[in-house]
Amino acid sequence: MDDPIEKIKSKQEEIYRWLKENEISKELPLYSSVDVRDAGFKAAVVDTNLFPAGFNNLCEHGIEDAIKYIRQAVLERVPGCENILIVAEEYTRNTWYLENIRVLQDIIEKAGFHVLTATFLTIQPGFCQEGIRYVELTTATGASIKIHCFKLILKEIKDGLKSFELIILNNDLTTGIPDVLKDSNIPIYPSIQAGWHSRHKSQHFKHTADLVLEFAKILQVDSWLFSCLDTVVDQIDINRDKDRQLMMDSAADLFKRIQAKYDEHHIKEKPYIVLKSDSGTYGMSVVMIEDPKEIADLNRRSRNRLNKGKSSQLNTRFLLQEGVPTIYNFDNQVSEVVIYQIANNLVGGFYRMNADKSSRENLNSQGMTFKKMCPHLSKYGDCSAHHDLTTFDVYRILSRIAGIAAQREVIQLEIDKK
Repeated sequence: MDDPIEKIKSKQEEIYRWLKENEISKELPLYSSVDVRDAGFKAAVVDTNLFPAGFNNLCEHGIEDAIKYIRQAVLERVPGCENILIVAEEYTRNTWYLENIRVLQDIIEKAGFHVLTATFLTIQPGFCQEGIRYVELTTATGASIKIHCFKLILKEIKDGLKSFELIILNNDLTTGIPDVLKDSNIPIYPSIQAGWHSRHKSQHFKHTADLVLEFAKILQVDSWLFSCLDTVVDQIDINRDKDRQLMMDSAADLFKRIQAKYDEHHIKEKPYIVLKSDSGTYGMSVVMIEDPKEIADLNRRSRNRLNKGKSSQLNTRFLLQEGVPTIYNFDNQVSEVVIYQIANNLVGGFYRMNADKSSRENLNSQGMTFKKMCPHLSKYGDCSAHHDLTTFDVYRILSRIAGIAAQREVIQLEIDKK
């Protein structure tokens, strides 16, 4: 089998021309994070988040790049923009999420904009009482951040007391689009249609697979080396034996397809699949399956994990995705690559690590830690992990492809809503 990395080196000019042709749009995701798994015999994107929550894990110079790119991205979307409102998740007790928001706010302020951060505060409605303008909270690093009540901010806008030209969402709208967002009459990025109330991972990966097929044609290699096989099962009650049997049959077919690829490429490892909700984030509602029969025999704990996701949303549509083991290990911890982008421009990344997991498991779970990643050894001096630049270039290409796929996905979601 020809080495795909060597082919990428030889076709680099053509690849970057192809990427640029597909990136000619103001509507590339304002920001994104992309999880890449590298098994050695293949590398693939396994998740793309349009509301990333790990800006606090970026290295110093990556944040410097973020300042430059966020200014450019904002002014392309809203020329003349001066005032920005960040709408955050309601995790007012999650101090690491608050640190992420603090860093994101700091990036946008250093890019030359006036910024306030607000949230809906439905879980702590006392913060939204008249006369209470904001709550000041302490982040995981001991820094402070002010979180405003979004409803009161909107009232101040209507009363002419405040003015914003742009809303930046860092809230994935799992439970739907609040009326206060629909009624804001302010440009919103990412699109409110990109929330998990309507977005499906399977649709994202369909667009990704189409693009990877084009990429693989340039290289003249099998697109499977840079993508995952998958299938979707819908209208499933995970607690019903009959429904789990249907899911098991779909899983068995997927295992056969993966095994055929393993045989074709002379891979001796055993395939596995990842069973996850087709909507949702934060590594929730995810179970690893080593044999289709495991689905029929799922215990109550696993069924409960799959049955409901973030904000207790019921899961009835599931993605069965080819599992990609990871070859990375830092400080005796299994690791995977996470790339951060602003309008598809690299702003750094990190390794997600988890000492409690194996190379075939979900690392986005309890016990995870992070190491900042440095693609440029001479520049990113504050990082604790460095990566081979040639291999990292592959991850960058795959991340850019994921960003283009997300753009197509969101355009389709907006069309479907009309």
